[in-house]
Amino acid sequence: MNWVWFHRFGSPPYFYRFAGRWAPWFMGIAFVLLAVGLYGGLVVAPVDYFQSDAYRIIYVHVPSAYLSLMTYTWMAIVAAIGLIWRIKICHAIAAACAPAGATFTAVSLATGMIWGQPTWGTWWAWDPRIVSQMFVLFFFLGYIALRGAIEDRDRADRASAVLAIVGVINVPIVHFSVDWWNSLHQGPTLLRKDGPSMPMSMAWPLLVMLGAYTFYFLGIMLMRARAEVLRRERGGTWLRDELARAGAAS
Repeated sequence: MNWVWFHRFGSPPYFYRFAGRWAPWFMGIAFVLLAVGLYGGLVVAPVDYFQSDAYRIIYVHVPSAYLSLMTYTWMAIVAAIGLIWRIKICHAIAAACAPAGATFTAVSLATGMIWGQPTWGTWWAWDPRIVSQMFVLFFFLGYIALRGAIEDRDRADRASAVLAIVGVINVPIVHFSVDWWNSLHQGPTLLRKDGPSMPMSMAWPLLVMLGAYTFYFLGIMLMRARAEVLRRERGGTWLRDELARAGAAS
């Protein structure tokens, strides 16, 4: 198997150029999909028979919840690769994932509370899905705090990577919590054995929003990781040459 691509991404100059080239494209795609998805969800999709227009918060809540788990899983994977193979770029990517993931998780909890008030009659319930999702936020914040508390960068990389790997056990707990325990939270909407539980007129804007959030995460992750590489590689010859070329081109 050819692992050349893997080693290329471990090179700070290669990753710096790759991130600079693709981040704007991912962000552009994200904003186009976001406009289409919001229009489809807020304007085109029909009113729900039981929840009326209150259900439309699903077009923000579900993508936020999905991206919170996806971001944490990706953070744990790249942190593990960095810890095992000592690839510093992986630690930079993991550090870039944490703020985005914490934001996605906080938005999912906030929108879930807003949605829960008219449907459950309460802003908060000690529900297995809600509590386990709250722990995802704690792990993100713990990862950020641990990195900030350790001055030595290599030690911070190793310690935060261990925390990220330990915390990933909570991801399947969040996903399967509605199946394992008696939960107020509704079950899966799209990923069901018998197909989606909502009509396509409601489902397609949700799928578009999932794509928009995914591309937004890729874009913001590359941008933050690129900034992290700048901090880590400041003073490097390749970086001075790269910045000089960028200045000459502008």
